[in-house]
Amino acid sequence: MGRYVVFGAGGRAGRQAVAEARRRGHQVTAVVRDPSRHDGLAGDGVRVAAGDVTDAADVAALAAGHDAAINTAAVVGSDTFFGDAAHALVKGLRQAGVDRLVAVGIATLLPGPDGVRLLDAPGFPAEFRPFCLAHAAGLEVLRAEGGGLDWVYVSPAGDFDHEGERSGRYEIREHGDMALRVSYADFAIVLLDEAETPRHRGGHLAVT
Repeated sequence: MGRYVVFGAGGRAGRQAVAEARRRGHQVTAVVRDPSRHDGLAGDGVRVAAGDVTDAADVAALAAGHDAAINTAAVVGSDTFFGDAAHALVKGLRQAGVDRLVAVGIATLLPGPDGVRLLDAPGFPAEFRPFCLAHAAGLEVLRAEGGGLDWVYVSPAGDFDHEGERSGRYEIREHGDMALRVSYADFAIVLLDEAETPRHRGGHLAVT
């Protein structure tokens, strides 16, 4: 049995990560901004706590005593959230003595078969570009400042299957392909596998 802290535990990926950790018999600290909005999240082995993933002091206090951190938090419409969260996670996890970070990312930062990032490919919808670049800022912080932290950035190789169920399987891909799908429940298996027994380090892991 391990102890894991999940930031952004109230979202779709976060809830599935908490559920997968419970399924495996782990103790979980599920971090959300407002616990009163997430009554159904608590349960056997799950403690719900208020916290801000962009605040290094919050990260350090909440992560202390855990084996690894999983960050699934996301904010749409902010240019700075993902960068701020990455800064706080790097600093706060070091202070807490937690070495492993599994961070959820976005597929559009992956290269296609031609080596060009999906978001830079011709015809990529301009309206989605700011959100993708905000995600990219967070990944760059991990690459620049994450030395000494055992981190991995995990995303679908394409997108989520929002209605998909748990199959118990996943595949790793080298390139992004927006036609590919993975259910949130199967994606959570990847997150817990990487938190429990790190196999990929310091890069972008794409799964479907």
